[in-house]
Amino acid sequence: MNLGTRVTPETTDVVGRLSTLDRFLPLWIGLAMGAGLALGAIFPDLDSQLDSVKVDTVSLPIAIGLLLMMYPVLAKVRYGQVRADGGSRRVYGLTLFFNWVIGPLLMFGLAWLFLNDQPGLRTGLVIVGIAPCIAMVLIWNDLAFGSRESAAVLVAINALLQIVLFSVYGWFYLTVLPDWLGLDTASIDVSAWDIARSVLIFLGIPLVLGYLSRRLGERVKGVEWYEGRYLPRIGPIALYGLLLTIVFLFAMQGERITDDPLDVARVALPLAIYFAVMWGASFLLAHRMWLPYDQAVTVAFTSAGNNFELAIAVCIAVFGITSDQALAGTVGPLIEVPALIALVYVALRARRHFAQ
Repeated sequence: MNLGTRVTPETTDVVGRLSTLDRFLPLWIGLAMGAGLALGAIFPDLDSQLDSVKVDTVSLPIAIGLLLMMYPVLAKVRYGQVRADGGSRRVYGLTLFFNWVIGPLLMFGLAWLFLNDQPGLRTGLVIVGIAPCIAMVLIWNDLAFGSRESAAVLVAINALLQIVLFSVYGWFYLTVLPDWLGLDTASIDVSAWDIARSVLIFLGIPLVLGYLSRRLGERVKGVEWYEGRYLPRIGPIALYGLLLTIVFLFAMQGERITDDPLDVARVALPLAIYFAVMWGASFLLAHRMWLPYDQAVTVAFTSAGNNFELAIAVCIAVFGITSDQALAGTVGPLIEVPALIALVYVALRARRHFAQ
C-alpha cells in the first residue's frame, strides 16, 4: 500500500497487497523506538541538545519529522472534492461528538481511575485527552484507506476548535469538574495565541504546501502526472517522517522511560484502553449508521487520535521538561503509534463487512 496509490473496490485481500514498507511498518516502528533508546543511552546529553533548538515550543528535529509526516498526505487531498464531502453532516457531527464530548470525559475518568495517587501523571493524561489529533491521524487514515478529503476537513475543524477551546477545556477538566466531584484540582495557563501559533506551524505550513502542490502540479504537468508519478514518489516520505519523529521522541525521553518503567506502564494502560474504546465505539457506530467504509474509518481514527505535540508542548511549558506531566504527555504517542498501527490492520480486515 504505497501511500500514493489506492486499492480498488474489487480488492479482496487488502492486507496482502501492502508494500514491503507498509507491511512491516510495526517492525520499522519497533526498530525506531529501539534506535531512539540506544541513541539516548549512548549520548546522555542528546535530549538537551535536541531540545535546544525549537520551532515554536517543539524541538526542531521533531518539528521536521512532523512536517515531513503531514505534507505528503495533504498533497494527496483532492481539494476540489472537499466541498462535495462537506455535505456529510453525519461524518463530521459524529467525529466532533467523540472528539469534544466523549474523548475528554473518557480520558478524565481513566486518569482518575488508574492514577488517583499520581497527580502529575494524572494531569498530563487529562491534558492529552483534551487535544484531538491534527497530525498523525492523517497517516493512520491514509494507511487504512479512509477519506482524505473528510480527514482534511476534520483536522482543520479540530485545529480551529483547539485554539478556542483548549484552555477552556483545561480549566474545566482540571479545576471545575474535579471540584464538583470533591477531587483534587490543578490548573494550566496557556494562551489562545500559543495554541494558534502551534496550529499555524504544524498544520498551516503543510496544508498550504499540499494545496499549492496539487493546484500547481495539475496545472503545469496534468492530473495524470500528479496522481501517477508525483504522489507515489513523495508518499513514503510521510512514513519516514513518522519514523524520524519516533526516533527523536525516544532519544529525548528514553532516560525517563527506562528510569520510571512502572510510571510508564501505569500511564500506558489507560491510554491503551482509551484508544481501543474510542476507535472501536466510533467505528462500530459509524458502521451502524450505514456510513461507507472510507468515511467510517476516518471517523474512527480521527476520534481516537490525540494531538500529542500540543499536549507535550503545554506540559513542558507549564510544568517543566522533567515533570510527571511531561512524562505522561510523552508516553501518549509511544502508546498511540503501535496501538493505532494495530487498528489500521483491524480496519483493513473489517473492510469486507462494508458494502462496496
